[in-house]
Amino acid sequence: MTLKLHNLLMHDMIITELEYQDRESVLKEMVNFLKKKDRISKEKELYEKLLQREELGSTAIGEGVAIPHCKIKGVKDSIVMLAISKEGVNFQSTDGKPSHVFFLVVSSPDNPSVNLQILAAIAHLIRKSSSLMKKILKAKNVSAILDVIHEEEKKLDG
Repeated sequence: MTLKLHNLLMHDMIITELEYQDRESVLKEMVNFLKKKDRISKEKELYEKLLQREELGSTAIGEGVAIPHCKIKGVKDSIVMLAISKEGVNFQSTDGKPSHVFFLVVSSPDNPSVNLQILAAIAHLIRKSSSLMKKILKAKNVSAILDVIHEEEKKLDG
């Protein structure tokens, strides 16, 4: 059974327009968002872990997408959030282009396989759906974004 992104991404876990345009500020903005939503308690630790992960190598995978991720103790259920920057952010992508869509994944170090399954599900969807990014960027609101992801996943299953 493959994990489905539309089952993991909750309605209240989407930022439709990021304020900032640099990597560190975008990571901080997403971490602060999770803190406000009461999904994390150790925001400083989470931010530092995400930065450390970026220093190992950018999580921008090209095609306008980045998947910042890390494992942190105290996370019961994996967190998947989506953030969008219409302007684009220099996330040091492999293709040199700005990133517009960010899938942030935070999971527990006690369950590494779940983390890998989530990352694989995101990467698979992005690779297989050539129009996903354009459709997400054109979507007018959170519901439309979720519909796009659901529709694209259904096409892949079909």
